[in-house]
Amino acid sequence: MTAKYAARATFLALLMVFPSAAAPIETNPAIPTGLGINIHFTQPKPGEMEMIAAAGFTVVRMDFAWSATERRRGEYDFAAYDHLLAACEAQHIRPYLILDYGNRLYDSGQSPHTDEGRGAMAAWAAAAVSHFKRRGVIWEMWNEPNIGFWKPAPNVEDYVAMTKAVGAAIRKAGPEETFIGPASSTVDFKFLEPCLKAGLLEYWDAVSVHPYRQKAPETAAEDYRRLREVIAKYAPAGKAVPIVSGEWGYSSAWGKYDADVQGKMLPREFLTNVMNGVPVSIWYDWHDDGPDPKEGEHHFGTVLNPYHEGRTPPYEPKPAYLAAKKLATELGGYRFAKRIDVGNAAEDYVLAFSNGRNNAQKLAAWTTSTHRHAVTVPGVASPVTLTDAPQYLTPSR
Repeated sequence: MTAKYAARATFLALLMVFPSAAAPIETNPAIPTGLGINIHFTQPKPGEMEMIAAAGFTVVRMDFAWSATERRRGEYDFAAYDHLLAACEAQHIRPYLILDYGNRLYDSGQSPHTDEGRGAMAAWAAAAVSHFKRRGVIWEMWNEPNIGFWKPAPNVEDYVAMTKAVGAAIRKAGPEETFIGPASSTVDFKFLEPCLKAGLLEYWDAVSVHPYRQKAPETAAEDYRRLREVIAKYAPAGKAVPIVSGEWGYSSAWGKYDADVQGKMLPREFLTNVMNGVPVSIWYDWHDDGPDPKEGEHHFGTVLNPYHEGRTPPYEPKPAYLAAKKLATELGGYRFAKRIDVGNAAEDYVLAFSNGRNNAQKLAAWTTSTHRHAVTVPGVASPVTLTDAPQYLTPSR
């Protein structure tokens, strides 16, 4: 590790008093640290944040909208996000805020592509970072700029130029703040590699991707392997850059999916990420966005859409919510240690987690096969019947 990045890592280690300090992304955190959820509000309803925290979610990801916070040139109003951060901190939840999208005051509302537009966004981002400095925010550069969220059409050169301007401003305003990107839709190497080759890893503390797929979550392992190779190729000497799964979910309205299948995919997605060294996993979405049974976009939530005022809990949990809560409860305080070979690496997964305080161990076990079957697991007296839903075991010591 070079002196430049060693000094930064040492300083960051001294600031791990979240949420009252800047906080880096820990590489192998104890569960449920790093397990997060996407939201679409700055004003949580009564009981909403409490219900998110009760499931074990420790991070919330939300748009930090440029157009909503700079309505007059050079005048910034962050009051809505003051409210959101206060609500997060009350539940010990880390905020993950996306610096997006265009502003009608600059570049005709399109994504920044002129010196004026880039400069204005950089000034706004620096003001936001200064306003929320040392409160543990993860700042992300845009959302899915490789698809239609970049207006009028995706342009990697313009994205790189904007990110360099914003990155320089953030590093000046808050040198130890956490800044990541590019939040690509899928693991899009045609977009990712030009970003990394252009030097954006000088500014970013992690590379964020959205590994959506309708295949099993375990198939993301190869994408992560390839992405780590690309990161290693372009990272500054001595700088370790983790991968963040910034948005990823399964809709319970997709073909061959329902709420029960979604409930199995959520813990498998989180566990797959942990196994592959991805320390932050943000599930999309918190609650269903609508009632249409045939609209996939309406059914990514962990809870149903209707809010029930005065009721505890205020939303109806789906199996995905219950699965998240079970994972956080069963593995809370444990860190991933290794994958155990039980004879069929292509389908069977047995992950070992350890508790450093007393060397206790927990296991998470499942199979991608459609057929349940028994396997012998070291430290477990009886054969374990694997299904496509993770189960949690405590081996004998």
